[in-house]
Amino acid sequence: MKPGAFTQLYVHLVFAVKYRERLLTKEMRDELFKYISGIISNRKHKVIIINGMADHIHILIGLNPNDKISDLVACIKRESSSFINEKKLFRGTFHWQDGYGAFSYSRSQLDVIYKYIANQEVHHKKRTFREEYVDLLKKFEIKFDEKYLFDFFE
Repeated sequence: MKPGAFTQLYVHLVFAVKYRERLLTKEMRDELFKYISGIISNRKHKVIIINGMADHIHILIGLNPNDKISDLVACIKRESSSFINEKKLFRGTFHWQDGYGAFSYSRSQLDVIYKYIANQEVHHKKRTFREEYVDLLKKFEIKFDEKYLFDFFE
């Protein structure tokens, strides 16, 4: 970062397992999330929390403004897929689904979004991932076409 450049950027990333398969078991998530945390830290972002369910994950970061979000997500997906496949954490080949959501938050909102991400299991007893994702898009007033959303099989 250049002298005199000061930023405070918080981004919530959301993406899903290809075909929304429920492949991210509780047993593997901790190891996977630690690995993803390393990917993010190596790109000089600040990891605040990573959590998710068997078919999708949420990541809250303090964003390094010198790295594009699309490049970061591509790197996370590529390297974590390789990690899962090399470790043979399940039978078959793992892939993330195309696309992602990226939502910005202010510092004053961090506690709320942190708790939201931390409580994914409780949250998803009431709402599907599709409902959650579409609500985020609507909350942030992001125009979308249903045909370009993740493949939802609920």
